[in-house]
Amino acid sequence: MQLVFKDRSKSLVIFLLVFFLFQCFLPRGAKAGELKLVIDGRRIEAEPAPFLEGGRTLVPVRLVSEELGADVDWDEVNRTVHIKKGGREVLLRIDSRLVAYKQQGERVYGLSDVAPRIRDGRTFVPVRLVSNALGVAVDWEAASRTVVVDSRQAAGITPFYSLEIATLQPGQVITGATRLQTVFPDGLPAGAAEIKYLLLHPETGRGRVVARGSNPTAAYQWLPDLEERGERVLVAAVYDGAGNFLAGTALGVQVAVEPRVSLTGVTPGGLIKDTVTLGAEVNFAPAYVKYEIVNQDTGKAFVTEEADPFGPFSWTPMLEDKGSVTFRVTAYDQGGRAYPSQPVTALVAPEPSLGLRGVKEGETITKPVNLLASRNFPVSRTEFVLRDPRTGQEKILAQIPYGGYRWFPGPEEAGSKEVLVRVVDPAGVTHTSPPVRVEISAQPLLLLEGVGPNQVVTGPVELSVTSNVPLTGVQFYLINPKTGARQAIAGGNDPGAKYTWTPAAEGQWHLQAEGTTAAGQRVTSEGVPFRVYLGELYAARPVVEKDKFLDLAAGLASQSWQKTGMSAALQTAQAILETGWGQSVPVDKYTGKFSFNLFGIKGTGPAGSVISNTWEEYNGQTYRVDANFRAYNSIEESWADHKELLLTASRYEPFRAVMHDSTQGAWALKRAGYATDSKYPLKLMDIIRRYDLQKLDEVKI
Repeated sequence: MQLVFKDRSKSLVIFLLVFFLFQCFLPRGAKAGELKLVIDGRRIEAEPAPFLEGGRTLVPVRLVSEELGADVDWDEVNRTVHIKKGGREVLLRIDSRLVAYKQQGERVYGLSDVAPRIRDGRTFVPVRLVSNALGVAVDWEAASRTVVVDSRQAAGITPFYSLEIATLQPGQVITGATRLQTVFPDGLPAGAAEIKYLLLHPETGRGRVVARGSNPTAAYQWLPDLEERGERVLVAAVYDGAGNFLAGTALGVQVAVEPRVSLTGVTPGGLIKDTVTLGAEVNFAPAYVKYEIVNQDTGKAFVTEEADPFGPFSWTPMLEDKGSVTFRVTAYDQGGRAYPSQPVTALVAPEPSLGLRGVKEGETITKPVNLLASRNFPVSRTEFVLRDPRTGQEKILAQIPYGGYRWFPGPEEAGSKEVLVRVVDPAGVTHTSPPVRVEISAQPLLLLEGVGPNQVVTGPVELSVTSNVPLTGVQFYLINPKTGARQAIAGGNDPGAKYTWTPAAEGQWHLQAEGTTAAGQRVTSEGVPFRVYLGELYAARPVVEKDKFLDLAAGLASQSWQKTGMSAALQTAQAILETGWGQSVPVDKYTGKFSFNLFGIKGTGPAGSVISNTWEEYNGQTYRVDANFRAYNSIEESWADHKELLLTASRYEPFRAVMHDSTQGAWALKRAGYATDSKYPLKLMDIIRRYDLQKLDEVKI
């Protein structure tokens, strides 16, 4: 049964006229208690009396219902009112707009413009709900400010709002991904800025947001969760920019998803010669997937770790994978239950492939490079070769069974050269990669290791060098950048050794290494600017006691969720993971100034910045440098700034489309490059499950 809109324009005109007349005749300062109630011609003394709120008349539902011969049951535990009369039933829930009607055994759902509420120990409902519930006529006499109920005039169920979910029918069976789109026959409500689709349990009136967006008329997709199977109520609710409810509609659906998982990217009986991109096509919302690849000829099997169920997975076959190969993807729900796809078998027949990594065509080499053979077959020997393209003369740089080689070309290799890799497979067949042309410097080079540009040295450091010429000794010098004066601080006759230097004084310096060749030639590194600080250093501090952080984060996340629609469960899990339960929040390492920066955002914030550590790389080694991190005046400022980043940065646009869902949102953050940890989404989901954070995303209407 659908709710039918009858003569909407006429009803709207009558309603506006009645409301206008009421406003005209209502004396200034009139009280809600002065309203009168007449049922079937009899004046009913109601205590408490009907009252007005927001232009709506609310009446005591038990009194009116029983006067009309209906039975009324109150459920204290669930805070519901159940009204029965003849073949009609209605279920109302306190502080919820959701209304369940039942006529001739068929259940119909709708939304009230004002939620039932308790006042002076009595349940009050909009007078129009009485008409819908009991099928009686209700009128308003403005002159006498009287609510008139007439059971002799029959009335049908009239929706409060003019909108419909056009892509679904009441009672529709949901078996997979579902398109949601709402139409507005009388136009969008004024100020409409967002639409949310809520899936609610009919017995509790609670559930979750399954789709949302800023365009109320656009189409959205809902991917059901297996735990939501059964009878449900789907609500389309429209809000203004401040999050105030404007209009909505509801209908009952039956979620009957039987898990289906299909593998994409491979065709049965197809031929695979190179990299394939696999994917999972599902009719429910999984937590993650795993891909299984089995060679039917050799029995070799490969199973991936937990992978993104909504993103691609690339597989490049090795030569040893040649043969009949079966592919399968298995999706896992939130409880870890597995749902495998049907296997797909294809013929894998890759051609031998060999390439050189570590150098680029036309590159000028002035530092060490790591050469590596990129291949799709096993080898017993690997040679990295330098070739003169003019003469064809070759020089073997390294000969190893397999793996990489760190190469720092010297002056004797200067000029325009070609680099290639040559390998021998287990059958004794030699394979040679295409050559890569490079330019090699003729200058002797010396690289300083142990201190990087702009590093702050706070204690002993180990100094060493790398050179492209043989050395007989090395010295390290501390240089005053203002005067140019230099002081030897470490060194010796072993150029391959590490030398420990302990700074004795603070200041800004340059560090330089100088090596000596057997011919007495001196080779000097570039001067590296750095700073020595020997004072007190402050470490990260807790923002609150560990056992109080969950409540703090959940409260902030819930407030943000109400404003932004971003999953509160996801926000809370992020804060827990990134701060170690609030126990590691950056401070200024030199002053101890507390940042309130829960998410490690760099730059300048409302309270300036604090200096903390970050990582850089110099000459192949990582080291710590100072960086400015945003400082805030409160935790609330930090929380709001982090959400502003996710809500405005262009790279997070795909995340914003699914941010209402904690699982899809976690994977979308990973795809957007929010975190480099491949297990970041899984860690978030584990925190959400372990601490039952899903309840933070629970909604009602």
